[in-house]
Amino acid sequence: MKLNWGKSIAIFYIAFAATMVGFVVKSKSFDHDLVVEDYYAKDLAYQKQYEKLENSKSLSTDLTIGKVGEGVQLVFPKGIQQPSGDILFYRADDKGKDFSVKIAADANGNQLVPTTQLTPGRWTVKVDWQAGGKEFYKEQVVIL
Repeated sequence: MKLNWGKSIAIFYIAFAATMVGFVVKSKSFDHDLVVEDYYAKDLAYQKQYEKLENSKSLSTDLTIGKVGEGVQLVFPKGIQQPSGDILFYRADDKGKDFSVKIAADANGNQLVPTTQLTPGRWTVKVDWQAGGKEFYKEQVVIL
């Protein structure tokens, strides 16, 4: 069989079309969920988030987040009485694994969140907390 320019162009177009169909089929298999459902409302409320970050910077000592043994330990600044709020464990690759814990610090301002049931990998710990009439926010990446 002799291959001339007409057959070569036809083969090229067929291969191109098959490749495009393959890309479309493959793109349909990906999960395109949004990270949060109300992302637009959260974006509009960013000024409040910025104020929380500024309040956190004004503390004499910052909230400390770190992996300790089989858990993640949070150490609230000295002098902070009865912090309250939420701790969100955020997994960027699968929002189904995200979970939230209420802040329940002991008398020394420490809280340990057990991580034995969590999938190993990269987690972002987001702490949105209040104390003394002010609101604070901190997030930190923790590798489990």
